[in-house]
Amino acid sequence: MGAQRKYSEELRERATRMAVEARRDPASATGAIARIGKQLGVHPEALRGWVRQAEIDGGTRPGTTTDEAKRIADLEREVRELRRANEILRTASAFFAAAELDRKLK
Repeated sequence: MGAQRKYSEELRERATRMAVEARRDPASATGAIARIGKQLGVHPEALRGWVRQAEIDGGTRPGTTTDEAKRIADLEREVRELRRANEILRTASAFFAAAELDRKLK
């Protein structure tokens, strides 16, 4: 369960689309993010981040796409789980090896 979002997904998509389109037109590019943010009641820095990520996802700006970031996070989670499992197996192996030595010594 994630944190509650301040802005709905629909508003986020609409604001991002409007800002990206406005930035394409040289006549309306200047101040487009602040203007659209004010019109829609979205903080300009939030909108700026959304636009930046949309440009990265669209291939017009270098960076890590949303899909790549999700894949990296999933792989990092898997690595943590595997390391934890390996540590449990190492500990269990050492425990049973010690128990076997004790049995042989008696």
